[in-house]
Amino acid sequence: MNPEDVTPLTTRPVGRPWLVQQWRDLAFLHWPLDPAVVAPFLPAGTRPDVFDGVTYVGLIGFRMVGLGPLRGPGLPYLGTFCETNVRLYSVDALGRRAVVFLSLDAERLIPVLTAQATLRLPYRWARMSLRRHDDVYEYTSRRRAARSSFAVRRGDPIAEPTPLEHFLTARWGLHTRAWGRTVHLPNDHPTWPLHRAELLHCDESLIAATGLPAPTGPPASVLYSPGVPVVFGGPSTAGRAAGAGSPG
Repeated sequence: MNPEDVTPLTTRPVGRPWLVQQWRDLAFLHWPLDPAVVAPFLPAGTRPDVFDGVTYVGLIGFRMVGLGPLRGPGLPYLGTFCETNVRLYSVDALGRRAVVFLSLDAERLIPVLTAQATLRLPYRWARMSLRRHDDVYEYTSRRRAARSSFAVRRGDPIAEPTPLEHFLTARWGLHTRAWGRTVHLPNDHPTWPLHRAELLHCDESLIAATGLPAPTGPPASVLYSPGVPVVFGGPSTAGRAAGAGSPG
Protein backbone atom coordinates (compact mmCIF):
# COMPACT_ATOMS: atom_id res chain seq x y z
CA MET A 1 0.00 0.00 0.00
CA ASN A 2 1.22 3.51 -0.81
CA PRO A 3 2.14 5.72 2.15
CA GLU A 4 -0.57 8.03 3.45
CA ASP A 5 -0.32 11.72 2.56
CA VAL A 6 1.84 13.97 4.71
CA THR A 7 -0.68 16.28 6.38
CA PRO A 8 -0.26 19.10 8.97
CA LEU A 9 -3.07 17.53 11.04
CA THR A 10 -3.69 13.83 11.49
CA THR A 11 -6.31 12.16 9.34
CA ARG A 12 -6.61 9.46 12.04
CA PRO A 13 -7.77 11.35 15.17
CA VAL A 14 -7.25 9.64 18.52
CA GLY A 15 -10.68 9.05 19.99
CA ARG A 16 -9.66 7.27 23.20
CA PRO A 17 -6.46 8.69 24.70
CA TRP A 18 -4.06 6.15 26.14
CA LEU A 19 -1.42 8.69 27.16
CA VAL A 20 -1.38 12.48 27.47
CA GLN A 21 1.71 14.70 27.40
CA GLN A 22 3.14 17.98 26.18
CA TRP A 23 6.29 18.44 24.10
CA ARG A 24 7.95 21.83 24.67
CA ASP A 25 10.99 23.73 23.41
CA LEU A 26 11.94 21.24 20.72
CA ALA A 27 15.03 21.34 18.54
CA PHE A 28 14.94 19.12 15.44
CA LEU A 29 18.25 18.19 13.80
CA HIS A 30 18.14 15.90 10.74
CA TRP A 31 20.74 14.24 8.52
CA PRO A 32 20.03 12.31 5.28
CA LEU A 33 20.73 8.59 5.07
CA ASP A 34 20.55 5.88 2.44
CA PRO A 35 17.34 3.85 3.02
CA ALA A 36 19.37 0.64 2.63
CA VAL A 37 21.46 1.65 5.66
CA VAL A 38 18.34 2.33 7.75
CA ALA A 39 16.25 -0.71 6.79
CA PRO A 40 17.95 -3.23 9.18
CA PHE A 41 17.17 -0.95 12.15
CA LEU A 42 13.40 -0.93 11.59
CA PRO A 43 10.94 -3.40 13.15
CA ALA A 44 9.51 -6.22 11.05
CA GLY A 45 6.63 -5.17 8.84
CA THR A 46 7.91 -1.63 8.29
CA ARG A 47 10.22 -0.06 5.74
CA PRO A 48 12.10 3.25 5.53
CA ASP A 49 9.93 6.22 4.68
CA VAL A 50 11.64 8.34 2.05
CA PHE A 51 11.52 11.86 0.68
CA ASP A 52 12.90 12.22 -2.86
CA GLY A 53 14.54 8.82 -2.45
CA VAL A 54 16.29 9.70 0.84
CA THR A 55 15.43 8.92 4.44
CA TYR A 56 16.62 10.74 7.57
CA VAL A 57 17.89 10.26 11.09
CA GLY A 58 16.70 12.82 13.62
CA LEU A 59 18.26 14.04 16.85
CA ILE A 60 15.46 15.70 18.82
CA GLY A 61 15.87 17.52 22.14
CA PHE A 62 12.94 18.82 24.17
CA ARG A 63 11.10 18.96 27.49
CA MET A 64 8.42 16.37 28.22
CA VAL A 65 5.74 17.99 30.39
CA GLY A 66 2.80 16.38 32.19
CA LEU A 67 3.14 12.81 30.92
CA GLY A 68 0.28 10.73 32.30
CA PRO A 69 -2.33 8.06 31.56
CA LEU A 70 -5.63 8.43 29.72
CA ARG A 71 -6.91 12.01 29.44
CA GLY A 72 -4.81 13.30 32.31
CA PRO A 73 -4.04 15.42 34.14
CA GLY A 74 -0.44 14.45 33.67
CA LEU A 75 1.94 13.70 36.50
CA PRO A 76 3.49 16.96 37.77
CA TYR A 77 6.99 15.67 38.72
CA LEU A 78 7.54 12.19 37.34
CA GLY A 79 5.84 13.23 34.10
CA THR A 80 8.06 16.27 33.46
CA PHE A 81 11.65 15.82 32.32
CA CYS A 82 14.19 16.51 29.59
CA GLU A 83 14.43 14.06 26.71
CA THR A 84 16.68 13.62 23.70
CA ASN A 85 15.88 10.93 21.15
CA VAL A 86 17.36 9.45 18.00
CA ARG A 87 14.67 8.51 15.51
CA LEU A 88 14.11 7.10 12.05
CA TYR A 89 11.15 7.34 9.67
CA SER A 90 8.99 4.33 8.83
CA VAL A 91 5.89 3.26 6.94
CA ASP A 92 3.93 0.04 7.51
CA ALA A 93 1.80 -2.29 5.38
CA LEU A 94 -1.25 -0.06 5.89
CA GLY A 95 0.65 2.98 4.63
CA ARG A 96 0.83 4.63 8.06
CA ARG A 97 3.82 6.93 8.35
CA ALA A 98 5.50 6.95 11.76
CA VAL A 99 8.77 7.22 13.63
CA VAL A 100 10.99 4.50 15.07
CA PHE A 101 13.05 5.38 18.12
CA LEU A 102 16.55 3.94 18.30
CA SER A 103 17.25 5.60 21.65
CA LEU A 104 15.45 7.93 24.07
CA ASP A 105 17.47 9.59 26.82
CA ALA A 106 15.37 10.82 29.76
CA GLU A 107 16.22 12.10 33.23
CA ARG A 108 13.39 10.43 35.23
CA LEU A 109 14.10 6.80 36.11
CA ILE A 110 10.52 5.60 36.77
CA PRO A 111 9.16 6.67 33.34
CA VAL A 112 12.25 5.10 31.74
CA LEU A 113 11.62 1.74 33.45
CA THR A 114 7.87 1.89 32.69
CA ALA A 115 8.39 2.55 28.97
CA GLN A 116 11.01 -0.20 28.77
CA ALA A 117 8.71 -2.71 30.46
CA THR A 118 5.43 -1.93 28.69
CA LEU A 119 6.34 -0.98 25.12
CA ARG A 120 9.98 -2.11 24.98
CA LEU A 121 10.93 1.42 23.95
CA PRO A 122 14.71 1.98 24.13
CA TYR A 123 14.68 4.56 26.92
CA ARG A 124 17.93 5.24 28.76
CA TRP A 125 18.36 7.04 32.06
CA ALA A 126 20.69 10.02 31.61
CA ARG A 127 21.87 13.21 33.24
CA MET A 128 20.25 15.97 31.23
CA SER A 129 19.60 19.69 31.06
CA LEU A 130 17.87 22.25 28.87
CA ARG A 131 19.08 25.82 29.31
CA ARG A 132 17.69 28.91 27.64
CA HIS A 133 19.48 32.22 27.15
CA ASP A 134 17.23 34.64 25.27
CA ASP A 135 16.66 32.89 21.92
CA VAL A 136 19.37 30.24 22.43
CA TYR A 137 18.44 26.74 23.68
CA GLU A 138 21.13 24.32 24.80
CA TYR A 139 20.40 20.60 25.23
CA THR A 140 22.77 18.24 27.03
CA SER A 141 22.58 14.54 27.82
CA ARG A 142 25.17 12.21 29.30
CA ARG A 143 24.90 8.50 30.00
CA ARG A 144 27.24 5.55 29.96
CA ALA A 145 29.16 5.44 26.67
CA ALA A 146 27.12 8.17 24.92
CA ARG A 147 26.46 11.88 25.19
CA SER A 148 25.14 14.89 23.34
CA SER A 149 25.46 18.65 23.62
CA PHE A 150 23.95 20.97 21.06
CA ALA A 151 22.52 24.47 20.94
CA VAL A 152 20.23 26.26 18.52
CA ARG A 153 19.23 29.88 18.11
CA ARG A 154 15.51 30.30 17.45
CA GLY A 155 14.71 32.28 14.32
CA ASP A 156 11.59 33.57 12.64
CA PRO A 157 8.31 31.64 12.59
CA ILE A 158 7.70 29.58 9.45
CA ALA A 159 4.45 30.59 7.80
CA GLU A 160 4.47 27.67 5.37
CA PRO A 161 6.85 24.75 6.04
CA THR A 162 8.52 23.15 3.05
CA PRO A 163 7.45 19.64 1.99
CA LEU A 164 10.60 18.26 3.65
CA GLU A 165 9.86 20.10 6.90
CA HIS A 166 6.34 18.66 6.91
CA PHE A 167 7.75 15.19 6.21
CA LEU A 168 10.16 15.39 9.16
CA THR A 169 7.70 16.76 11.73
CA ALA A 170 4.13 15.76 10.80
CA ARG A 171 4.35 12.14 12.02
CA TRP A 172 1.17 10.70 13.46
CA GLY A 173 2.42 7.62 15.26
CA LEU A 174 5.34 5.43 16.25
CA HIS A 175 6.33 1.87 15.40
CA THR A 176 8.00 -0.36 17.93
CA ARG A 177 8.62 -4.05 18.54
CA ALA A 178 6.77 -5.20 21.69
CA TRP A 179 5.11 -8.38 22.93
CA GLY A 180 6.67 -10.33 20.05
CA ARG A 181 5.10 -8.21 17.31
CA THR A 182 5.44 -4.85 15.64
CA VAL A 183 2.90 -2.36 16.95
CA HIS A 184 1.76 1.09 15.95
CA LEU A 185 0.75 3.80 18.45
CA PRO A 186 -1.12 6.74 16.90
CA ASN A 187 -0.74 10.28 18.17
CA ASP A 188 -2.73 13.46 17.71
CA HIS A 189 -1.77 17.10 18.26
CA PRO A 190 -2.28 20.57 16.76
CA THR A 191 -0.30 21.74 13.75
CA TRP A 192 3.35 22.27 14.62
CA PRO A 193 4.33 25.92 15.21
CA LEU A 194 7.77 25.81 13.58
CA HIS A 195 10.63 28.33 13.54
CA ARG A 196 13.80 28.57 11.53
CA ALA A 197 16.80 27.78 13.71
CA GLU A 198 20.57 28.12 13.55
CA LEU A 199 22.75 25.35 14.91
CA LEU A 200 25.43 26.95 17.11
CA HIS A 201 27.29 23.77 18.06
CA CYS A 202 26.75 20.02 18.12
CA ASP A 203 28.91 17.44 19.87
CA GLU A 204 27.10 14.12 20.07
CA SER A 205 27.69 10.38 20.04
CA LEU A 206 24.08 9.23 20.49
CA ILE A 207 23.59 8.47 16.80
CA ALA A 208 26.72 6.33 16.50
CA ALA A 209 25.79 4.57 19.77
CA THR A 210 22.71 3.15 18.02
CA GLY A 211 24.90 1.48 15.36
CA LEU A 212 24.19 4.01 12.62
CA PRO A 213 27.04 5.83 10.92
CA ALA A 214 28.03 8.98 12.79
CA PRO A 215 27.10 12.18 10.91
CA THR A 216 30.05 13.61 9.02
CA GLY A 217 28.67 17.05 8.24
CA PRO A 218 26.12 19.61 9.38
CA PRO A 219 22.44 18.62 9.50
CA ALA A 220 20.34 19.18 6.39
CA SER A 221 17.50 20.62 8.49
CA VAL A 222 17.47 22.54 11.79
CA LEU A 223 14.12 23.60 13.27
CA TYR A 224 12.72 24.84 16.57
CA SER A 225 9.20 24.62 17.98
CA PRO A 226 7.73 25.99 21.23
CA GLY A 227 5.74 22.77 21.35
CA VAL A 228 2.32 21.14 21.27
CA PRO A 229 -0.01 19.15 23.56
CA VAL A 230 -0.17 15.50 22.50
CA VAL A 231 -2.37 12.46 23.04
CA PHE A 232 -1.44 8.88 22.13
CA GLY A 233 -3.95 6.16 21.33
CA GLY A 234 -3.61 2.50 22.15
CA PRO A 235 -1.47 0.09 20.13
CA SER A 236 -2.45 -1.97 17.10
CA THR A 237 -0.34 -4.28 14.98
CA ALA A 238 1.66 -2.73 12.14
CA GLY A 239 -0.53 -4.58 9.63
CA ARG A 240 -3.89 -3.83 11.25
CA ALA A 241 -5.52 -0.55 12.16
CA ALA A 242 -7.26 -0.17 15.49
CA GLY A 243 -10.84 -1.15 14.82
CA ALA A 244 -14.15 -0.26 16.36
CA GLY A 245 -14.06 -0.78 20.08
CA SER A 246 -10.24 -0.61 20.16
CA PRO A 247 -8.24 2.25 21.71
CA GLY A 248 -7.16 4.90 19.22
